Amino acid sequence: MAEELEKLTDGKFTVKQFPANALGGEREMVEGAQLGTVDLVITSTGPVGNFVPETLITDIPFLFRDYDHAHAVLDGPIGQELLDKFPDNGLIALAWGENGFRNLTNSKQAVATPEDAKGLKIRTMENQVHMEAFSELGVLPTPMAFPELFTALQQGTVDGQENPIGVILSAKFAEVQKHLSLTNHVYSPALILMSPSAWDGLSDEEKEAFRQAARAGAAAMREKVRSDADSGVATLKEAGMEVTEDVDRAAFEKALEPLMAKYAEQFGQDKLDAIRDTGK
Repeated sequence: MAEELEKLTDGKFTVKQFPANALGGEREMVEGAQLGTVDLVITSTGPVGNFVPETLITDIPFLFRDYDHAHAVLDGPIGQELLDKFPDNGLIALAWGENGFRNLTNSKQAVATPEDAKGLKIRTMENQVHMEAFSELGVLPTPMAFPELFTALQQGTVDGQENPIGVILSAKFAEVQKHLSLTNHVYSPALILMSPSAWDGLSDEEKEAFRQAARAGAAAMREKVRSDADSGVATLKEAGMEVTEDVDRAAFEKALEPLMAKYAEQFGQDKLDAIRDTGK
């Protein structure tokens, strides 16, 4: 994104990166963008539902069939409609990035069915939809900012967590987690957000350059996520994790059926159907 932005604006704009939560957890960074203390943020959708409630629809478990389905939804009119909600909530959304499909890890036991997961204390994002889904499965959801997670797993404050393969790899969770279950329970988009105070100072041409650069960054994210997902499981096995590949997805979906009626009411059955029917 930085390279593209520099190129499109003849070097007028450069991006200075602050990786590894240097500017706080995701919620703090999104708040920073609202306040104008941070210009650009890459965040998972995890905390974004607290700022733009409509985005919570993307966090519904088992809503997306695969990567192609998710991309078709987010790159089409449904995704654009959600991005258009951000200015009313004090944020500018430039593009949909990607974290990937989330999988469950824990230090206690192999998980192939909802029954196996009951009673586990699992760190979740600070996200209402995720917490409700885990509660429905009999899991004890423990919302916690990402920077605190490794230590919490190390000390046994929580039994496990759930994240895409790339995050499990980069965060070195294999050092503190024995079991990985390929649940692919939630597709986790990311968002490239901008502070309205920085955005409002741009010309129309510059705004378009930021949008284009963000799309280039988002495409690179997707490529990285896919390559991590393809090779990462083998790497985690080598690191000593025991991997459960034959997860009973149908049993998990059935266990979450009571919640689906609630989501239909909350978000609109028509909206859920529109997402499910995309690309069919």
